[in-house]
Amino acid sequence: MDTRELQRLYADLTTPHVADAITRLGLPVRHAPAGVRPLWTGSHIVGPARPARHFGSVDVFLEAVEHARPGDVLVVDNGGRDDEACVGDLVALEVQRAQLAGIVIWGLHRDSRELRDIRLPVFSQGALPVGPQRVDAQEPDALTRARCGHATVTGEDVVLGDDDGVLFFPADRASDIAGTATAIRDTERAQATRMRLGETLREQTRFTDYLAVRDKEGITFRRHLRALGGAVEE
Repeated sequence: MDTRELQRLYADLTTPHVADAITRLGLPVRHAPAGVRPLWTGSHIVGPARPARHFGSVDVFLEAVEHARPGDVLVVDNGGRDDEACVGDLVALEVQRAQLAGIVIWGLHRDSRELRDIRLPVFSQGALPVGPQRVDAQEPDALTRARCGHATVTGEDVVLGDDDGVLFFPADRASDIAGTATAIRDTERAQATRMRLGETLREQTRFTDYLAVRDKEGITFRRHLRALGGAVEE
C-alpha cells in the first residue's frame, strides 16, 4: 500500500480506534511507551516506518533519510536514554525537506522552540539541552530495526501517532485494520449521538440484562457487547 492510500485510510482514525481494531483482529498491540508524546496537541502522523538506531552521531539519521521515501516516519531508537537529546532542529529540518511525515523518538529531543516553529510532527519522551557526549560503533542492522520501548519496529511496519500516543502495526494488514477501525469509530460516534439525545450507555448496552446473564452464565462484558455490536471496549 502506498503512502497516499495510507494517509487516506487513516486520516480520520485515532490511535484508540486503531488499537481496538488490532485487538479485535487478534494481532499483537505494539505501541511506544506512554511517555512518548507529541510536542504539541493536534499532531497526527501516519506512514511507513523508517528505523534508525542512534549511536551518538546524527549520521545515522542522515543515512536513514538518504534511503527514505516521502511520507515515511523516522523511528529513532535511543534506548529511552534520559541523559542526552539525540534529535534537534537540524535533523528535523532535514527530515522535513525530504518530505517525511514526522519523527518518533524513544529518547529525548532538544531545540524545542525551533521544532515548534518547524512544525514537523515530533513525538518524544521529553526535552533536554544536552546532546550526545559519545560516539559508539554503529551496529549492522541500525537502519533496518529499531526498538521503541517493548516494541520492535522494521520497515515492514506502519506508524500511527496522535495525542494519545504511537502505534506500530504490519503494513500488510493496514487495510484490514483501517476497515475494522472505521467500523468501530462509526459505532462509537453513533452511540455518542444517542447519548446526547438522552439514551444512556447503560440503556444502549442493555446493562441490566447483562448483569443478569453474567451472574447466571459468567459471560464477559466484551462478549455481551460484541453480540450487540457495541464498541465501548475491546
